[in-house]
Amino acid sequence: MQNRDNNVKDRQSTILYVSMSPMDKNIDTFVASLGGVTDSHTGGLVPAVHMGVTHVLIPGEAAIGYARGGAVEGSLFERMMVGLDGGAAALGFVSGASAAQALLATFAKGSHIVLEERGYYEFRGILMRAAEARGLAVETVDLCDTEAVAKALRPGQTALIWSELPTNPEWRMPDIRRLSELGRNAGTRLLVDATAATPYHCRPIEHGADIVLHSATKYLNGHGDLTAGALVVADPNLREKLIAIRTENGTVLSPMQEWLLLRGLRTLAVRMQRASASAMAIAEWLAAHQRVHTVHYPGLPGHPQFELASRQYGRGFGAMLSFRVSDSTCAAKITNATTVFRQSTSLGSTESLIEHRAMTEGEGTLCPDDLIRLSIGLEDPRDLIEDLRRAMS
Repeated sequence: MQNRDNNVKDRQSTILYVSMSPMDKNIDTFVASLGGVTDSHTGGLVPAVHMGVTHVLIPGEAAIGYARGGAVEGSLFERMMVGLDGGAAALGFVSGASAAQALLATFAKGSHIVLEERGYYEFRGILMRAAEARGLAVETVDLCDTEAVAKALRPGQTALIWSELPTNPEWRMPDIRRLSELGRNAGTRLLVDATAATPYHCRPIEHGADIVLHSATKYLNGHGDLTAGALVVADPNLREKLIAIRTENGTVLSPMQEWLLLRGLRTLAVRMQRASASAMAIAEWLAAHQRVHTVHYPGLPGHPQFELASRQYGRGFGAMLSFRVSDSTCAAKITNATTVFRQSTSLGSTESLIEHRAMTEGEGTLCPDDLIRLSIGLEDPRDLIEDLRRAMS
């Protein structure tokens, strides 16, 4: 029995540890090595997948607990996100939507939320339906108009400003620092959905944000083969409340999901570097094309918030852009004619996607009907430009 007990303790001590302090190296080094991860039992450089749902209780040892509650000390993915976004704590979820739902569950009935009015339509619908079911009041505001935000805030009632960086699909850039100041003055927290920005380009907490949301399905994973979400918080006291909600809802990441997500995260820096550089080249080419009258890309000097984007972003301006042509019919013809770009929704994977955005969103869309949205992947940018040239001829 003594040998058995020792073996159990050995299994329990087979944990992953990170040798680097969060972000004490460049982001490229941090993600490529997963913070210098090593399996303390085997010395392996690739994390193991531990599929156990429950664990043996050992007298005198801290209980690991039931899998639905998540790792007590935080999983490796969560510790990586603390380092990447510079927060006090992070939590992983089975999807970005479940992360958002968990946060909404922390608010008291009657609380007021100020939401970006020109953000991602599907997420906006999810949030508004969930808020209504919980008795929360949601007011949509153009968060790039800080005067409108100031008028919308209700001190003592507004629980959150819910921002998107940048807005999808027109890629407008809210002033995170200014929104943070307005929020603090009203006793309100600021959330930034940084799915499109990623920590590679911007760390919103450094600009004053209180909470960062990621649909990790997109760039953090980068391979289009799983759904996941993450919340990174500046206030460590929020962690336990969110863990309790996640446990009750059963929305913790599964071991295999997290393992795949960590594998994708290793290449975040090189993927964003390549895709962002390609997006800039494509945006510049589109801006000079006679069929295009508007290009939405924060890296172009003609973008309305170019100077702000330059202050808030580092290492490029992201891999998402949109452009407008003469009318809806023209937009549909272009999206139907591409062959390298795949006509599909979503973003953040290795392949480049194109969509006639208003057609995707359908009735009630706020998107211009001639807008084409591009998600730039890892193909050669010359092939992508040639594909657009052929489609637009």
